[in-house]
Amino acid sequence: AGKLRNKIALQKEVGLETSPAAPLFGVVSRLTAQKGLDLVLAALPALLRSGSQLVLQGTGDPVLEAAFNAAAFAHPRQVAVRIGYDETFAHRLIAGSDVIMVPSRFEPCGLTQLYGLRYGTLPLVRRVGGLADTVVDASEAAVREGRATGFSFDAATPAALEAALQRAVQAHAQPELWRRLMVTAMAQDYSWDGAAQHYMALYASLFAPR
Repeated sequence: AGKLRNKIALQKEVGLETSPAAPLFGVVSRLTAQKGLDLVLAALPALLRSGSQLVLQGTGDPVLEAAFNAAAFAHPRQVAVRIGYDETFAHRLIAGSDVIMVPSRFEPCGLTQLYGLRYGTLPLVRRVGGLADTVVDASEAAVREGRATGFSFDAATPAALEAALQRAVQAHAQPELWRRLMVTAMAQDYSWDGAAQHYMALYASLFAPR
C-alpha cells in the first residue's frame, strides 16, 4: 500500500521527475562486470526510450562510475546516481523502486533480489545461481499459475537484458497484473524457517530404515 508514497518520495529525493506512471528501475550494487553493471549501462538508452527512470547506488570500477555519472548529468530527470554506499538510502531506494535490477554474470546466492521481493519491488535478474533459485520469471504460464515474482533473462548480453526490461515495462503498464506480481513476490519465504525444515527432512531421510 505504501509503494506509491515511497516511489514519489524517492523521485523527489534524487531529483527525478515526479511521475507515478514511469517505471522506476533501481540498482544497489558494486559497479563491476561480475555484477553485470556494464550490461545495465549498455541497455540504458533502451530504458530511457521506454520512458522509464533509473536510480543507482554503488561504487566500484572507475570507468563505470564515470559513465553512470555522465548519464545522470545528461538525463537528470530520468537518471539519478549516488556513488558510494549508504545503508539507509539503499533501503529507501529498494522500497521506492518498481524493479530492482541484479543482472549478475555469476551469483552464488544474492541478497538484493530477496530484499526486493520483501519490498514488493520486482527483481529483474539474470537466470544464474541463487538468482535463478529465488526469482520466478513472469512467463505466461507462471503468471497464470500465480508463481511469477519477477523477470529473468539468460544470455549476458545487452540485448537479452533489454528484452527483459521491455517485458517489465509492459507488465508495469497493467496495474492489476503488476499488483498480483507484487503480492506474490512479497509472499515468498526465504527465511531459515523453511530451509531448516528441508535440512531436517534430509537429515532424517539419511537415517530412515532401508
